[in-house]
Amino acid sequence: MENVHYISSDLLSIDRINEIISCDYQLALSEEAIVNIEKCRAYLDQKMKDNATPIYGINTGFGSLCNVKISGENLSQLQNNLVKSHACGTGAEVPQEIVKIMLLLKIQSLSYGHSGVQLVTVQRLIDFYNNNVLPVVYELGSLGASGDLAPLAHLSLPLIGEGEVYADGFRQPTKKVLEKMGWNPIHLESKEGLALLNGTQFMSAFGVFCLIKANKICYLADVIGAISLEAFDGRIEPFNELIHLVRPHKGQVQTAERMRELLEDSEIIAQSKKHVQDPYSFRCIPQVHGASKDAIDYAKKAFRTEINSVTDNPNIFAAEDVIISGGNFHGQPLALALDFMGIALAELGNISERRTYQLISGLRDLPAFLVNDPGLNSGFMIPQYTAASIVSQNKQLATPASIDSIVSSNGQEDHVSMGANAATKTLRIVENVERILAIELLNASQAIEFRRPLKSSEFIESFLKSYREEVSFVEEDRILHYDIEKSVAFLQSLQLDENML
Repeated sequence: MENVHYISSDLLSIDRINEIISCDYQLALSEEAIVNIEKCRAYLDQKMKDNATPIYGINTGFGSLCNVKISGENLSQLQNNLVKSHACGTGAEVPQEIVKIMLLLKIQSLSYGHSGVQLVTVQRLIDFYNNNVLPVVYELGSLGASGDLAPLAHLSLPLIGEGEVYADGFRQPTKKVLEKMGWNPIHLESKEGLALLNGTQFMSAFGVFCLIKANKICYLADVIGAISLEAFDGRIEPFNELIHLVRPHKGQVQTAERMRELLEDSEIIAQSKKHVQDPYSFRCIPQVHGASKDAIDYAKKAFRTEINSVTDNPNIFAAEDVIISGGNFHGQPLALALDFMGIALAELGNISERRTYQLISGLRDLPAFLVNDPGLNSGFMIPQYTAASIVSQNKQLATPASIDSIVSSNGQEDHVSMGANAATKTLRIVENVERILAIELLNASQAIEFRRPLKSSEFIESFLKSYREEVSFVEEDRILHYDIEKSVAFLQSLQLDENML
């Protein structure tokens, strides 16, 4: 079938998730996944019949209540109670694009056959995904260990007919939507609530979403940096391949190569220069942008492992006849990766604002604040203020969450990752960097007009032509808020093909 992604043990990549989401694929379980899920559930059912030994989360309480034995007739109620009692999220709603990724990743993790869920439960999650019935999930409430308990409880509430969802474009009670779709609430069996709530899908979904955005941001930072270099009448020598091959960090080499390609056949870059060197924010683009790319690549590897993993607890190994309570729900690998990615992205914004500052400073035959008749006109004085304020906020947001921990569950959960906080603040950094780059583009496109009649490269001229259809040259003072917003929208609307990333 076309436009169907089959859930299986095949490696799921960040790029594949982007394709599934952007091309609106439907989900379906492969035969392999169906067999894995059913075999594990059958094993667990048989185990519960033959063995009265306490097994954490299956016939016991949770967290510090792990020593409380639960009788067989109450095991289903135990799972329902777990989902409802843990739905304690608050704050802003998680964006629906990220909720959809959460559903996909939860389905993937449950499909490996180590979680003990019913096939009907996984199929209902697929029904939610395919029909755009998206649970209302909140950003605050997870410590990033013991899984993303509160967010995943809200993700799971609709399975039992509770909570709220977005369907048909608006928020409504789950019960109403289930009735409309002809779906009965799922009767959760032993272990299922815990399988649904234990896991890292909140952190993982934010990370995947940020990584998809980060790929584009890295590319745009190079393109806009190249436009700024042209506008500042910068030199090409710092991008010479020889420099970078004697310090061959992958991202640095790739960035220098991209800059050379972007500036190929430019009249501006080829003209004779009066100055011998450029400031670091121009000269060191390969070293700074490249280091961020390498950091993001590290994060991508960590998340690729995570999204192809089983992260609930306990884990069931039917072939080995063993159920093991461990800690695969602990988000430390993700917390560290998210913090690293946030720092890397914040640095792209940091150096971008420095280039903006150089462009408005009245240097290299550019008018002060990039406007005719400065004094009467303030020109581009204040967009730099705005960029600077966002850069400073990013510095605060880039403070690592992963170095923090706090005791919970009566001391049973005495070290947590804080990966959920790392996830939400990294998304904020992503959004901020988009705005910082948009402000740099606004300034660079203005400044480059003062280099006319010389032209930049064919690619840059084409890029600027498209941009000018949205944001015109500033002849005299006007409300630049609208230009900034149009610039952000322009960058967000750009569709990049794979070979550009």
